[in-house]
Amino acid sequence: MKMHLKKSKPSDNNFVQTLPSTQAMFANEVFRSGYNLGFLGVKNPILETELETRLVEKIKQFLLELGKGFTYIGKQYELEYNGKKSRVDMLFFHRGLHCLVAIDLKIGEFKPEYAGKMNYYLSMLDRLERREDENRSIGIILCAEKDRMEVELALEDMGKPIGVADYQLIVPQEELKKVVADEVEAFGKEYSFPTKTDS
Repeated sequence: MKMHLKKSKPSDNNFVQTLPSTQAMFANEVFRSGYNLGFLGVKNPILETELETRLVEKIKQFLLELGKGFTYIGKQYELEYNGKKSRVDMLFFHRGLHCLVAIDLKIGEFKPEYAGKMNYYLSMLDRLERREDENRSIGIILCAEKDRMEVELALEDMGKPIGVADYQLIVPQEELKKVVADEVEAFGKEYSFPTKTDS
């Protein structure tokens, strides 16, 4: 007898299953399924450490892309437990959700084992860093691409709230046209020449 998977629309997070309903609704509003990192100016494939360094250098733009309420805590945030050290790529606090948000950067496509690693990070954050008045930590795995069905299967029985988002490194054409037009206009204003008047 063949088992059939549900044919509902795949989800790229497990917030509904792992968070209280109000917080899950808010988390779904806060986190997107994709982010545009075109402001980094990257045109060729790069290493995860370089992606992380560029994001930290342009943290203001990255925070604006993430959305309102995020506070940056640090990169390569060290967690030590049972004599072993681990590092979270980027750690934030979200004021509205009142929780720590761990971001794991991946330069390739999503792999199911990334969810297990994030689950581990969140367990350590909740055990070592979370305060009594804070909500459970949330993890976001930021990948170059993802298969939503694969993401849903990877997150299905995970006990920690995890979302998977993809990113674009190249600015979409319409946005690029607007940026160029704005730059041309700014250049024209800065270097405008006086117009000839009739004498």
